Amino acid sequence: MHGLGVACGVVAGAWLGTAEAPTKLVTAGFSPTVISLCMVAGVFVARWTLPTLMKGTRYVFRDLRIRAHLIVWGILAGALWAVANTLTVYAIKDVGLSIAFPLWNTNSLVGLLWGCMLFRELRGAGVKTWLKVVGGGVAVVIATIALGLASVHPSAGAHAAHGGAGVIAALGASLMWGTMYLPYRKAYLSGMNPLSFVTVFTVGELGTMSLVAWLLPGQGAALSTQLHLLRPAMFWLFLGGFCWVIGDMFQQYAAKYVGIGRGIPLANTNQLWGLAWGAMVFSELHGVSDTNRIVIIASSLLMIVGAIAIGSASAAAKEHHSRNLAIARECERYGLDYDEAVALQSGLEGEGSARAWWDYVIVALGLGLFAWLSIGTRRPPLDLNVSWAAGLTVTVLIVLFAGGWLLWKRTRFS
Repeated sequence: MHGLGVACGVVAGAWLGTAEAPTKLVTAGFSPTVISLCMVAGVFVARWTLPTLMKGTRYVFRDLRIRAHLIVWGILAGALWAVANTLTVYAIKDVGLSIAFPLWNTNSLVGLLWGCMLFRELRGAGVKTWLKVVGGGVAVVIATIALGLASVHPSAGAHAAHGGAGVIAALGASLMWGTMYLPYRKAYLSGMNPLSFVTVFTVGELGTMSLVAWLLPGQGAALSTQLHLLRPAMFWLFLGGFCWVIGDMFQQYAAKYVGIGRGIPLANTNQLWGLAWGAMVFSELHGVSDTNRIVIIASSLLMIVGAIAIGSASAAAKEHHSRNLAIARECERYGLDYDEAVALQSGLEGEGSARAWWDYVIVALGLGLFAWLSIGTRRPPLDLNVSWAAGLTVTVLIVLFAGGWLLWKRTRFS
């Protein structure tokens, strides 16, 4: 399952990076909170549509009923995500995507620390494995920081010099997201399916985001007005939320099969994809010096080397035993079946539930909402390269289908 977890982490990086592109709309004068609310609404639709399409609601609700104690953890994780996502939009507005991205991607080190402290990750691993995982994670973070600094053109650098609040927002998002991975790991050690977890996760994120949008100073009174003005571009934000959910689902599978210490740094290679969208589609690197271009190439190679190191650090028998001890602790605490939890952790489960008629209604409603939002949609008021946008879109779709086929072949999305 190690190879499968690594593949899921790579797919997650591609789609999480792609999902950030629509947040460029903050430069068009819209409130970051309203931008975030629209993206979260798209996330909400996707988190119900995709699991229903892949497994069916009967399966999801049966899984939640067996592990009901994890519902509150899923809601908490969703709330943390909503706050972090709002902070990222403010960070992008103040310091730009190229600087904000690497700062909040330090969440992989936060997640690694929590995983080692609370869930026995890397316990029993040899020195070589520790060096690969920790060293690879640090390499990814260093590469993201170098990429962010080298990607700033002169005009953006002058703006970023006054963007202390944006830096704080990005670091706050890193802490929120790094801590959000705790409920992830807790759920999967208990045997919960990632599709079930993301379904309840969305309750916390949409509820929290709605509350934030209403209560922030200056937001409540103008909320309906800004949503009305944003209507012609709302489709793109919903699409961004949908893309994020695809990336997050693969990130969840990566966290399940290789742990947060390995899975999250792999998913954080989204910096490469974010750089590709920023540079090729939005021309964010226009005016960057030759020296910085060399740094960008070197940093990208360092990130790839770090990802390869993490991907090659498969767990040995002692580390698997340590993981099983963590599973046993969760099962004893909540009265779960240990053998079943171990089997589910390995992607093994019995036959799923038959689909209900309302599953097709849910999927149809989700598709119908996107069709309705597409009516009257206009191209965002930004300068972008359509050819590069089309090329990157095709690339991430190929990555998605390859990773999805592998996940289906080995686990039937378990």
